[in-house]
Amino acid sequence: MPTAPSIHQAVQEQIEGALARVRVRFDAQLRCDLPPVQRLVNHVEHYRGKMLRPTLSLAAGLACTEPPEAGQDGHRPGLGEGHVTVAAVCEMVHMATLVHDDVLDDADTRRRGATVNRLHGNEAAVILGDYLIASAYHLCSQLDAQAAALLIGQVSMSMAAGELLQLWHRGDHSLDEPTYFEIVERKTAALVGAACRLGAWCSGADTAACRRMETFGSRVGVAFQIQDDVLDIAGREAVVGKSLGKDLEKGKLTLPLIHHLAAVTPRQRGRTLLLLEDSACGGGQRDVREALEASGSLEYARGVARSLVEQGKRELDALAESPAREFLRSLADAAVDRNH
Repeated sequence: MPTAPSIHQAVQEQIEGALARVRVRFDAQLRCDLPPVQRLVNHVEHYRGKMLRPTLSLAAGLACTEPPEAGQDGHRPGLGEGHVTVAAVCEMVHMATLVHDDVLDDADTRRRGATVNRLHGNEAAVILGDYLIASAYHLCSQLDAQAAALLIGQVSMSMAAGELLQLWHRGDHSLDEPTYFEIVERKTAALVGAACRLGAWCSGADTAACRRMETFGSRVGVAFQIQDDVLDIAGREAVVGKSLGKDLEKGKLTLPLIHHLAAVTPRQRGRTLLLLEDSACGGGQRDVREALEASGSLEYARGVARSLVEQGKRELDALAESPAREFLRSLADAAVDRNH
């Protein structure tokens, strides 16, 4: 959560209070009477980091809450049980993807700690991810209306399809930007957009406002993923807190590399492709980073991320002016102005 100026203080305090309720709801939903399962569930608590999706969902809910009528005491309705539930659901689905991603990437570190697959093996990690997804659907189905469960089901399918598309293109050095964005919009942005939409929906926002919030979240989600891709190449593991260089090692082309391979001369492209072969074997990653810096491709990716954030923030212009709306703007900026 970004450091908030005084105008945001009340919003931040309200969201932090709601996030505490989200954690309680999350833990209660996952509780299991089987000690081995509960130990795995307890380990997932260490995966909690920025809690971007629940924070965006709660902030969207506040931003879409109707302002008080003239003459009232200025009290704004708080975040209800529905907001807490959808925020917990979105975080649960996200956690499931992290557990599964660590298996796909053979990652050893997450949030500066050992991954589930490193400690307990791939089989346990895969089933734990399934347990998280099933728990999310069960929790979401407890809401009075089916709209949230239907959206989460659709988004989960989209995320899986995006992951499969990325797997299909592993090692594909001709991957283009449109295909990259198709992957990211499905794999990452869909859930962030859904989190914002569900927060607005729980506040009774109309269809147009819910769509604007979803578009805002989707743009921020793509920007967030681009920044993650940049950090995977140029970040420091001690700062980022997870295994880095996995995209290069697994042959996943991300935006900086796609731009670099398209922008440089054929000779430079051939040299970079040789470096990528070394990276797949665990070496040459520093040389790849230096090549991307020299071609301006890392800065290009950062610029695309910043542009997407600005597009997302314009979706908020139709909302009534409020501290919650400005807090959402600051959250969007924080998605790309980060080093972890």
